[in-house]
Amino acid sequence: MHRRYQLILSLILTVCTVCPAVAKPDEADLIPIPEPGDGRVRDVRGYYFTEIDGEEVMMLVLNEVTVYPPMKFKNKKEEEFYWRTVRDVKKALPFAKLICETLLETYEYIETFPTQKERDDYLKRMEDAIFKQYKPVLKKFTKSQAQMLCKLIKRQTNQSGYNIIKAFLGSFRAGFWQTFGRLFGVNLKVDYRPDKDHNDAIIERVATAVELGTL
Repeated sequence: MHRRYQLILSLILTVCTVCPAVAKPDEADLIPIPEPGDGRVRDVRGYYFTEIDGEEVMMLVLNEVTVYPPMKFKNKKEEEFYWRTVRDVKKALPFAKLICETLLETYEYIETFPTQKERDDYLKRMEDAIFKQYKPVLKKFTKSQAQMLCKLIKRQTNQSGYNIIKAFLGSFRAGFWQTFGRLFGVNLKVDYRPDKDHNDAIIERVATAVELGTL
């Protein structure tokens, strides 16, 4: 089963983490593949200078902080779901953020190739390189963590993994991977509605806490 999850996750990473700094398509082996990080957001968004009492002072712009009330569980089942969610979000969120941060750059870069064949060849080389680098991590993803990644991709990009694959590889291959994934419990079309779905609301709470470094 792990091998099948690797293929699905590797494909999503492949179409979304192409580094735009590469000069030539035949130099794929030299491409620095980005690291996923820890999922945390920076405390400081930026800074600017202003004048106070005749002196120039640097002002820091902090990111917003979300504060939730203490977690109260209705029953043992909800508590178990919460802690499974903590485990899965911590594992999947860094990869979802990696996809989000490089999605636009990837699209812009592969558009510089003159032919579709060159784009496809480049993406294939990137798939091989990424699969090699992330194999030790991806093979440890469980079914629930693979599904969590799909949810967090939707959270970060407002697009499903299916739509991302469709944009890069076309409807046929997106449909193939969706069908393949569904056979093993991974839905690339999964939605994410924390405003309406109770479980998604818990995922949002956990993801926010992980980003802030409070969990």
